[in-house]
Amino acid sequence: SYVQGTSDIPLLSKTMGQCLDETAERFPSRDALVFCRDGLRKTFAQFKEEVDQAAAGLLALGLKKGDRLGMWGPNRYEWVLMQFATAQAGIILVSVNPAYQALELEFVIRKVGCKALVFPTQFKTQKYYEILKQSCPELEKSTPGGIKSKRLPDLSIVITVDSKLPGTFHMDEVMQAGDSSHMKELRAVQETLSCNEPINIQFTSGTTGAPKGATLSHRNIVNNANLIGLRLGITEQDYRVGLPAPLYHCLASVGGCMVMALHGSSCIFSSPSFEGKAALEAVSQERCSFLHGTPTMFIDMLSQPDFDSYDLSSLRGGVIAGSPVPPEIMKMIITKMHMPELLV
Repeated sequence: SYVQGTSDIPLLSKTMGQCLDETAERFPSRDALVFCRDGLRKTFAQFKEEVDQAAAGLLALGLKKGDRLGMWGPNRYEWVLMQFATAQAGIILVSVNPAYQALELEFVIRKVGCKALVFPTQFKTQKYYEILKQSCPELEKSTPGGIKSKRLPDLSIVITVDSKLPGTFHMDEVMQAGDSSHMKELRAVQETLSCNEPINIQFTSGTTGAPKGATLSHRNIVNNANLIGLRLGITEQDYRVGLPAPLYHCLASVGGCMVMALHGSSCIFSSPSFEGKAALEAVSQERCSFLHGTPTMFIDMLSQPDFDSYDLSSLRGGVIAGSPVPPEIMKMIITKMHMPELLV
C-alpha cells in the first residue's frame, strides 16, 4: 500500500484504537455490538470503556506491546473485546480457528510465540481447556499467569471467558486487574503506537500444508475496512450488519468489526457458530441492512423450510466471499433476499 496509482480515496494513517475512539465520540449511544444468542448489547460508549478497561487489565497481567495473544473460540463478545483491547495496548491478536485440535493449536502457538491464550471452557464438542492440556499438561498445577510449559515455552497466561479453571485467569479478573497506574501506562503505550506496526496475525487454512500466519498492521486493517465501508455505501446513518461468519476470519473481524469501529455501523452476531435459521431471525428482528457470509451460508439460508416467513425487507446488500459463487445463487440472493447491492 506504500506505492499506489491514481486514487480518489487517500489511505488512512490511523491505528485501530484511534478509529474506535473517534467513532465512539460521534455515536456514543448507537449499538456497536449485538449478540443475539446471549441477549447482549453494547453501545459505542460502553464498548469503548470496556475495551480500555480490558487493555489496562492485560497490561496489569504483564503483557507488553509486541506480545502475542491468541483468541480461540466461537463468535462471542469477548472475542471482539480482545480484538480491540489488544490493539489499544499494541499487543498482537492471533486469530485461532475454534475447530483446531491439540496439534494444530500447538503449531500455531509455537509458530507465533503466543504469550497469552483466551478461550471459553467448551463449545459444542470442543473442550478447549482439555485440548490445551494435551500440549500443556503443566496448566492444571500452575499459578495463573505463571505457566511454564515444556512444549509451549512462550505461553504464560491463560484466560477463560466463562468458568475459572486451575492455572487460568477468569475474564472478570482481567477486567478488574487494571488500576489508575495501568490506565496511565496504557495512555503512554498509545503515544508510541504506529499504524505501520503489526496488530493481527491471521492463519490461512493450510489445505496444502501447514497454515501460514499472515501478519497485518493497523494500516492494512483500517484501510481495508475503510474501502469496504465506502464500497457498501455505509454513511453516517445507522446501518446494521448481520454477521453469521466466524470472527477468526477477516470477513467478520475486518469486514464486520473494523468497519463498525471506523464507519459507525452496528455488528449483529446471530449465533456463536453458523446457523442459517438464526441468521435469518437476526436479520428480521434486528432490521439488518447488510449481511456478510460465504456461498454455503447463503445456500443454507435460502434452503430453510420456513424461509418465506422471515421479513428480510430491511436488507439492501452485503458481502459474499470465501469461495466462487455460482451465478444462479447470486441471482437468488439478489431477488429472494432483497440484496440488490450484493458484493462478491
